[in-house]
Amino acid sequence: MNIYVSNIAYNATDEMLRDAFALHGMVQSARIIKDRMTGRSRGFGFVEMANDEEAKKALEGVNATEMLGRRINAREARPREEGNATGGNGGARPQGGENRQGGFRPREPQPQPQIQVINRGVY
Repeated sequence: MNIYVSNIAYNATDEMLRDAFALHGMVQSARIIKDRMTGRSRGFGFVEMANDEEAKKALEGVNATEMLGRRINAREARPREEGNATGGNGGARPQGGENRQGGFRPREPQPQPQIQVINRGVY
């Protein structure tokens, strides 16, 4: 079973994550996700356990516990969605039915309001 762990302290290591789950069963792998550019922890990771029963016990035992001063959250990982490698649209544009053409598009002309001048004399 693959377990998603969030709210991990930024100075935590893969070994610390492995040790937290190893108390409840055999851990196949434990990995904290790091930023590609900086190499700094992104605050979440994944733990893979061989046995589903041990994994469920680990979820109960580790979820909402404190690790390096932060309360970590653990839950069963959802399968990765197909599509963009970043896992989403990257915040580039909202989803919907709008026109998705790139580049410069001139504005459509707006109708000009009709102005009526009233001469009321000299002030």
